[in-house]
Amino acid sequence: MKATLIEVAPRDGFQPIGPFIPTDEKVAFVEAAHAAGLRRIEIGSFVNPAAVPQLRDTAEVLARTRGLPGLDPQVLVPNARGVALALAAGAQHLVYVISASDAHNRSNVRRDTDTSIREYGEVVRDLPAETRLRLNLATAFDCPFDGRMDEAFVLDRLGRMLDHRADVEVGLCDTTGRADPDHVASLAGACLRRWGGGTRFVFHGHDTYGLGLANIAAAWRAGVTGFDTAFAGLGGCPFAPGATGNTATEDAAWMFRRMGVDTGIDLHALVAVAVRAAALPGASPGGRVRAAMAGALASG
Repeated sequence: MKATLIEVAPRDGFQPIGPFIPTDEKVAFVEAAHAAGLRRIEIGSFVNPAAVPQLRDTAEVLARTRGLPGLDPQVLVPNARGVALALAAGAQHLVYVISASDAHNRSNVRRDTDTSIREYGEVVRDLPAETRLRLNLATAFDCPFDGRMDEAFVLDRLGRMLDHRADVEVGLCDTTGRADPDHVASLAGACLRRWGGGTRFVFHGHDTYGLGLANIAAAWRAGVTGFDTAFAGLGGCPFAPGATGNTATEDAAWMFRRMGVDTGIDLHALVAVAVRAAALPGASPGGRVRAAMAGALASG
């Protein structure tokens, strides 16, 4: 069985970086990640540029990268306006985000979750048939304001979202990085038992407390085969205080290779990308494999 690593650094990884990353450099990172074997890359988001100024050039990045052979570029959208902007820019794979927690949803998109679910239903109804859709369930495990999320509550809210459309991909998001392997395995297993026939699940985790890889392994053993990761461990939700970087793509690729699981990634090429990303002004890199392999290459 193959594990699919979905590269989110060009969106989730770059968004908290203050100094603007030139568009040419963003495009070069997407091209380098693609050359390393990554085929699903979240290249940006259509959000209010006043809230996330780093990603104000997403339309241009999309236009310049979507022709890469085999690339599936996805873009994050938080509401109907974001969907309209993304479609106008030619996006064909949308990631619509709703928080299970009302408090985080209000912090993120200035409305309660019920309102977002209703709007999501309208979006799904009007979406062009050829547009691929992923639903990111933020704070599926933990909320920065409300703490640990009750599993039954999360399943109920997700069920209401899937009532609008079941044949989507769902990202179970550990927004704060406070999830643990038992919690990840429990929620992922419950979701797969209930909706696994028509809904594909992926795990989106952060490495805030050093459990990023352990949580990916727990999700894998529960039956999840897709995972959001970011080269150099970049990232962090600007609306979740204290949440630091995503689990490093190179760490996940190394772990799966040791487990005998194919990811299709050239690890040495990926580490070179991660080294460049870690040196970006304003970046807060994480992960371990980048330093270990870079050191071994330098000494060898």
